[in-house]
Amino acid sequence: MSLREKIETDYKNALKSKDKNKISTYRLILAGIKDLDINNRSGAEKKETDDEDIKKLLKKMIKQRSESIEIYKKNNRTDLLEIEQGEVSVLSEYLPKQLSDEDTKKICKEIISSTGATSIKDMGRVMGEIKKTHADTIDYSKAGALLKELLNK
Repeated sequence: MSLREKIETDYKNALKSKDKNKISTYRLILAGIKDLDINNRSGAEKKETDDEDIKKLLKKMIKQRSESIEIYKKNNRTDLLEIEQGEVSVLSEYLPKQLSDEDTKKICKEIISSTGATSIKDMGRVMGEIKKTHADTIDYSKAGALLKELLNK
């Protein structure tokens, strides 16, 4: 079952159970997928929207909500905060499990040693290697911060 089919099935189940928060989140996801379909059909390189495109969309949506969560925390808007957190949990269901901070740090150290990186100038090479080997499971913002810390020593 493709990612799109799984989302559509879960959307139908949310409609049946009348879960308003999930319904609105699924509608946002499906609207984003429709936009992807339109962009992919009308672009120079016509192609079908695949699971990788949908994963990128979901990551982008999670990032947007994470930024909103930080703002709501600063402004003590718990009502909006809970809505955003609910959306993040629904969106996260369709992505591979992200690595913990410890695992991310371990992977960063391993790749630094395997590439022979010694300074912050090598960060691009190290990030490229991380993207090749751990594209779906690592949070690049965490990895970037860790790499800066490790390479500045």
